[in-house]
Amino acid sequence: MLEKSVEVKVLENGARSTAKLVQIANQYRSTVNIKQNSMTVNAKSIMGMMTLGLVTGQSIDVEVDGEDEKDAMNGIEMFLLGR
Repeated sequence: MLEKSVEVKVLENGARSTAKLVQIANQYRSTVNIKQNSMTVNAKSIMGMMTLGLVTGQSIDVEVDGEDEKDAMNGIEMFLLGR
């Protein structure tokens, strides 16, 4: 399992960016969770991710567990950093 704290650098449009993040998470077999404050949600669930209301400048924890966890962590982190 990998866990990393990431500061969200770029989210142009909240709903659209959240949907893109969900699409990226769904590309991997690993379980991907996003933690914000005391809330943990499945990054592969659009409804769960919408409850977080992610915005630029916010710090979140990304937790990834599974066979392709390194690739999944890299893909999620690159998106959140706007790369």
